Amino acid sequence: MTQEYTAGQREQHGLVPPPKAPGRDRYLDLLRSLALVRVVLYHLFGWAWLTVLFPSMGVMFALAGSLMARSLNRPTLSVIRGRIRRLLPPLWAFSAVVLPLMFVGGWKLSEDPDHSGTWGLLEMVNYVIPIGAPPYPWEVGFPNDLLESTWADQAVGPLWYLRAYLWFVLASPLLLWAFRRVPWATLLAPLALTAVVGTGLVTIPGELGNAVTDFAVYGSCWVLGFAHHEGVLAKVPRYLAVSGSVMVMAFALWWASGHLGPEGWDLNDIPLAQAAWSFGFVVILLQYSPSWQELPGRLARWDKLVTLSNNRAVTIYLWHNLLIMATVPIIDLAYRLPFMQSDRAVAALDATDMLWMFFLVWPLIGLAILAFGWIEDLAAKRRPRLWPNGSRRGRVGPTETVRPGS
Repeated sequence: MTQEYTAGQREQHGLVPPPKAPGRDRYLDLLRSLALVRVVLYHLFGWAWLTVLFPSMGVMFALAGSLMARSLNRPTLSVIRGRIRRLLPPLWAFSAVVLPLMFVGGWKLSEDPDHSGTWGLLEMVNYVIPIGAPPYPWEVGFPNDLLESTWADQAVGPLWYLRAYLWFVLASPLLLWAFRRVPWATLLAPLALTAVVGTGLVTIPGELGNAVTDFAVYGSCWVLGFAHHEGVLAKVPRYLAVSGSVMVMAFALWWASGHLGPEGWDLNDIPLAQAAWSFGFVVILLQYSPSWQELPGRLARWDKLVTLSNNRAVTIYLWHNLLIMATVPIIDLAYRLPFMQSDRAVAALDATDMLWMFFLVWPLIGLAILAFGWIEDLAAKRRPRLWPNGSRRGRVGPTETVRPGS
């Protein structure tokens, strides 16, 4: 006689595995952490081959697109408001530090030939809401001349990502609507647009052209996030997805070889190559997505750092370039030490200064997390935490719900 069990009884008797508790996808968290590390390394060392080894921005936009698609199961306006709310307070904190430093350094907006007048004042809005490119001087002083005169350009430069992210968020309801009706056309349309605006075939001048190009270059990666969340990518046979991606990436390298920029193989200078390479790379990463509940094996030792970097991704991205420059005056102090007064010691420090910058920037990023990271919690309407690395002291309470990346 066959005994009948309810669903709960089947689970109780071990006939079916219990459902997995909802939580973060640690594979996606790991990818985001790797992308952040690669961004820091690229801005520190300037190695062009890093853009080929791991296209960080494409990966970050794809992960954000996947999370955006999941969130849009809720009312659209509330999702967009929530995304914007989480983005703006960290930007305001950054602007509240950087802008006064520019003015103290001698920047006068009214006398800046590139940003003077009414339009220059309107551009300042981008330090509050990143809808366009914020103005800044190409050269400006810094208190006690601690940083080189181009520090503002390097510090403000990464804000383009926030602009692109904001426009993707605003466009996501329409993009997701289109993707659910004509998925492949929506997925490939940004690549086609890149072939038009990213190759010189059609030129859009000024910052509008930069914004359109950024949107086109990373648009397919954002929509790939939709495909990952909606399960469309999983329906494509793996051999077909991988082989197709390899061909797209081969095209990217071929195109790049004939359009090398001032930094050689830096794909950031070659929009069509960047778009195609990032697209193929992200397809392979998401096609093999294992959806880990926990980091497996030896990766588990990095669990706390992965958790911390994901909880403070905006803070790390906003401040890392300025902190890289801050390592220079710290290293300069080493030359004053008594045992550094010989020519041999000075030569040794000169030869290893980039290595010292690498070791110094991480504790400086840690200090930035302590100083400004809690603003991300306030922006997300969470209890502020100084060091949210998943340890018991920094763990979210049982009454709170943290949506990864949301």
